[in-house]
Amino acid sequence: MAEIIKVISALLSALFLAFAAVPAQKTQPDCIRLHILADSDSAVDQAAKLAVRDAVLKIARELPEAGSKDAAREELLSKGAELQRAAEETLRARGLDYGAVLMTGEFDFPDRTYGETLYPAGRYEAIRIVLGSGDGHNWWCVMFPPLCVIEDEPGSAEYDEDGTLKFKSFFAELIRGLFG
Repeated sequence: MAEIIKVISALLSALFLAFAAVPAQKTQPDCIRLHILADSDSAVDQAAKLAVRDAVLKIARELPEAGSKDAAREELLSKGAELQRAAEETLRARGLDYGAVLMTGEFDFPDRTYGETLYPAGRYEAIRIVLGSGDGHNWWCVMFPPLCVIEDEPGSAEYDEDGTLKFKSFFAELIRGLFG
């Protein structure tokens, strides 16, 4: 019993130190996000969502770097027809019979952290691309500042087969390190 108490005490101490060492997160509400909703959760539709994401991000990489949210909005809106066309061509190339609808506006998003910056849950300006019925799992990122373009570069982020960003747990890693 005494050993269990020592282990629990050590874990609690490690947790306290871990929280004390974590720097405060910055928040970044002034941004433009990209939101892509798949037609369904089928493997085919989820793969199509990721293919559309890749086509859209390829266009986004070609845009000049915007110095402000207003400049980024102008650049993105000027490419709206091209983004729409890329989404639809990607779906057609995959043999899918549904289309894509591109819209802009303010939409609800959950919490998301990129590096040390927290984008808290709330309404954000976004470009939303709805594939077919839009009933499937979605994918999102930040277009300005260009975090999804950075995030999408090889080796900078890991995704599951369904396109979900993989997260690592500091606490799970700590416990694995302590108890092998």
